[in-house]
Amino acid sequence: MREALWIFGYGSLVWRPSFPFAERRAAWIDGFARRFWQGSTDHRGVPGAPGRVVTLEPDAGARCFGVAYRIEDAEAARTLEGLDHRERGGYERRRLPLYLGGGDVAHGLVYIATPANPNYLGPAPLDAIAAQVALARGPSGPNVEYVMRLAGALRELAAEDDHVFALEQLLRAAAPVAESAAL
Repeated sequence: MREALWIFGYGSLVWRPSFPFAERRAAWIDGFARRFWQGSTDHRGVPGAPGRVVTLEPDAGARCFGVAYRIEDAEAARTLEGLDHRERGGYERRRLPLYLGGGDVAHGLVYIATPANPNYLGPAPLDAIAAQVALARGPSGPNVEYVMRLAGALRELAAEDDHVFALEQLLRAAAPVAESAAL
């Protein structure tokens, strides 16, 4: 019997999966921290003016909360094809244990951007990340919208993420009118 295909979302997949799924569950992975260290030149920015989106960085003591989607076998190939296209800006697939709560564990696919990809921007002071996010806009919309929607979705899951929430607060403080216009 084949194991079910699970996809773990920790960025825009949390609020906008854009693929059919049989089941959606709050989930987490251990050993990774979510960081706005990946450049986006195809969704939340453009070449020469990239936005910043999240990736996962190894961190032995960290826990990253998100959403796990179980995909029907009949939709698996099409879903992966769509995700490979969506995450083409530097993400690669990894298979990791997903903790689904209630003691359930599944092995699922996670898209992670590593320092080896050309769009990786790496760490920066949070105020510098906020300044870049505030200005960036791409085919999927303003970069500020990405941060605000991610923060809101994490709150709906009752998930904590100091990095995301601190960035959200900086953006709200810097431009509350611009932030509301982005949504």
